[in-house]
Amino acid sequence: MVRINKVYTKTGDGGETRLASGERIAKNHPRIEAYGTVDELNSLVGIVRCFNLQQPDCEARGKLELILFTIQQRLFDLGSELATKPEKPGKRGLCLSEANVQWLEEVIDAMNEELPPLKSFTLPGGGPVCSFLHQCRTVCRRAERQMVALARQEEIGSWTLPYVNRLADAFFVFSRWAARRFGEEESLWEPGKPDPDNWQWK
Repeated sequence: MVRINKVYTKTGDGGETRLASGERIAKNHPRIEAYGTVDELNSLVGIVRCFNLQQPDCEARGKLELILFTIQQRLFDLGSELATKPEKPGKRGLCLSEANVQWLEEVIDAMNEELPPLKSFTLPGGGPVCSFLHQCRTVCRRAERQMVALARQEEIGSWTLPYVNRLADAFFVFSRWAARRFGEEESLWEPGKPDPDNWQWK
């Protein structure tokens, strides 16, 4: 059980922070950048949940709420794993597993079966749920890039990169699924489409 007694400690005023495994490192270290972006992503998922719960009560709303809540739990697990140096075995706590990746794949496959094949890329937008899920996708890809950069310098968990890679794919499928289930518009990219002439206002 995590216990937080005091919110501020003043120990980070000099630009350093303490990892869960005890070491003090700079706040712009690649490890901090990586789990900081995971934290940002978790906040965005929370926004999606808020907009999702504003939808009329239905099976789709409940299913998406359960899935997103589960992903938020995993993102905290991921942040905890990234905040712990792998060479500190006595400090290792939560670690993502192959089962977490497989669960995501099962969810993606089940939702994708309900969707028509894509003939082009989708444009972010449509409605609040769909739009913020697209933003989740892009922030997830940024977290993935930062984790790749970290992995080139230091060891990270073996299932962390597969999980975020699959998660970004999941957010894309979630956005399409939500658009279809909630009647939100889904616009497609039209390569090379001419700029309109009727943009002027009077």
